[in-house]
Amino acid sequence: MSSKKKRNPLNLSLPPTVNEEGGKDENTEPKQDTLDDQLRKLALSEPQIQRMHEWMNKKKQIGPLSEDVLERISELGHGNGGVVHKMRHKKSNIVLARKLVHLEVKPSVRNQILKELEVLHKCNSPYIVGFYGAFQDNNDISICMEFMDGLSLDIVLQTVGRIEEPIVGRIAVAVAKGLHYLKTEVNILHRDVKPSNILVNSRGEIKLCDFGVSGMLIDSMANSFVGTRSYMAPERLMGNHYTIKSDVWSFGFSLVEIATGRFPIPPLSKKEYSKLFNVPVEQIDPSYPDYESRSHIDDDDGPGSMAIFELLEYIVHNEPPTIPRGIFSDAFVEFVEKCFKKNLSERADLNDLMKEPFYKRYEANEESEFTKWVQKVISKQEQN
Repeated sequence: MSSKKKRNPLNLSLPPTVNEEGGKDENTEPKQDTLDDQLRKLALSEPQIQRMHEWMNKKKQIGPLSEDVLERISELGHGNGGVVHKMRHKKSNIVLARKLVHLEVKPSVRNQILKELEVLHKCNSPYIVGFYGAFQDNNDISICMEFMDGLSLDIVLQTVGRIEEPIVGRIAVAVAKGLHYLKTEVNILHRDVKPSNILVNSRGEIKLCDFGVSGMLIDSMANSFVGTRSYMAPERLMGNHYTIKSDVWSFGFSLVEIATGRFPIPPLSKKEYSKLFNVPVEQIDPSYPDYESRSHIDDDDGPGSMAIFELLEYIVHNEPPTIPRGIFSDAFVEFVEKCFKKNLSERADLNDLMKEPFYKRYEANEESEFTKWVQKVISKQEQN
């Protein structure tokens, strides 16, 4: 961190991200339902049920995993503390994604991490990225997952700039259902909701990945979680308990980012919205706060322009970011506002959000339009 950056006058901490209220109870085993039992509970469509069975058939074909049975195709990107590769399972020819995490820890710690990751085998939902298994090779842990050919939303943003509200609506519905599934069916919280952990594919599916099932893994990678802290709720940064409402804050933050193509802090001014969306300033809701313009808006699209403690201080002590009517629908503005209440008792939980007009508007939307959108994005990615 540069010496010119602001120090930490408020003595804010960078807290751990596990073992909090409302998360996984380590003394309680997850439910042992069969796949058919789980799918019946989730009120899925017939195509979703069929895809889940297709996924389980692929998983059976792959079987036990090791470095010897995999072949690297290409690098997909970097995640928290690891690199993600596109891989091919040699025997079945199935393509998968492998996250490789290098950890200089005791063998007993690596073994415990692998044991904690086993709960991922019980996550069977069309809104959660499928888990093939995990294995260790020397100091590396490989986490093998379903390959999503549309990649993550942070990479999508690099291709499209920002995402139109109807597409954001479809994403919001899927993410809410994914978070709800994790909480109600597996009894865990995500703890790391952000665009890089929301994946899409050419079949029109939207899935969550990289949620905090392994406390030991998160602790071992603690120094790499600056990006995660940028999306943390104020109460979490102040060292208070993590609840599902903390995931809701990060969820709202992510929706604002993908809808604007800019990290939400510091907030955009009316003039900047006018430029980004090519509309007259007068069209923007007069009640929208008159934020100061960022300098170099075309370059400043992330939290990197603020020192980490400046950013955390802003989240804790300033008013939450908002989005303006006149650019976005009333329903979307109100949905985001309910995610961004700093007072926990006022902030919506997932059940509240699922009753909102914005959620209801896109819950029943046809998947085909979203599928076409993802396919266009993939085509652009291949041309670049």
